[in-house]
Amino acid sequence: MNTSHLTPLPGKVTIFSDTWCAFGHVAVFRLHAARARLRLQEQVFFDHRAFPMELINGNAGSRPGSDSEVPSVGACEPDAGWKLWQDKDWLYPNSTLPALEAVLAAKEQGFRASEDLDLALRHAFWVQSRCITNRAVILDVAATTRSVDPHRLADALDDGHVRPVLAADARIATGEEAVVCSPHVFVADGTDYPNPGMDVEWLGDWGVGFPRITKDTPAIYDDILKRSIP
Repeated sequence: MNTSHLTPLPGKVTIFSDTWCAFGHVAVFRLHAARARLRLQEQVFFDHRAFPMELINGNAGSRPGSDSEVPSVGACEPDAGWKLWQDKDWLYPNSTLPALEAVLAAKEQGFRASEDLDLALRHAFWVQSRCITNRAVILDVAATTRSVDPHRLADALDDGHVRPVLAADARIATGEEAVVCSPHVFVADGTDYPNPGMDVEWLGDWGVGFPRITKDTPAIYDDILKRSIP
């Protein structure tokens, strides 16, 4: 399948993912860790794109699936930070569309702002058990970053001008395109990686059974970053 229209320019790594996807959480954590380890923070940036699983799966909420993934996926990368949901049941996010829209909107303030907000929202969900559907939570999380202007972000969320960008990403994810899962990483040399370095099989139905990681090769993230150097 032709992926050339999704290939980023040198100096960028394109990441399609959802905020409440455990495998996406691993991928984003490993990309940040590899970039820091290779000292490429000023040379390679992450272009976050939306892979809204609730639109693809046709249902709101993913708690059974997310809860079932934490033990096995979290064990592959414990430093990423994991907790089963700790707050009241009714505060569990029923949508990540507001968070995904916010990350896209933050990109108007620069790739660093978008990266920082994405990472902070993942931490808010996976570690702090915060409802990232809530606009007030999203803006509060944005205010904890150094790179995001929460007032400018609030204006973008209020007028909704980034929503068509989110809708376009959703069409790519749900159509007969090259994006097949969360996460799916695209590299400047034309290569792409669904769930980089991991092979997974499900034991039982999604949300009822659990995933088993049959292969995990974290070193692939160093290769991804090295091939993205401009």
